Amino acid sequence: MLYVILGKDAPGALETRKRVRARHLERIGELADAGRIALAGPCPIADSPQPGPEGFSGSVIVAEFESLAAARDWVASDPYVTEGVFESFEVRPFNKVLP
Repeated sequence: MLYVILGKDAPGALETRKRVRARHLERIGELADAGRIALAGPCPIADSPQPGPEGFSGSVIVAEFESLAAARDWVASDPYVTEGVFESFEVRPFNKVLP
């Protein structure tokens, strides 16, 4: 089943986000290689793909997992959580309708 992961960035997390981004993307890449990612990306604070020093408000990942517990476990061990980029996250089941 698909699950949507909504991560909320901690205030001032941009430098930490930059520092751990490669490890975060490596983990997402493993899901992508397995055909389990529907979409993933950050949410810029500014109305621009390159927000500059304003940074990001968080990230959205929609991916396939065996269960809600598996999705929660996956995100809980992600560098964006363990290193403090996300001050909080939530995981919800997701039904894709379109496209």
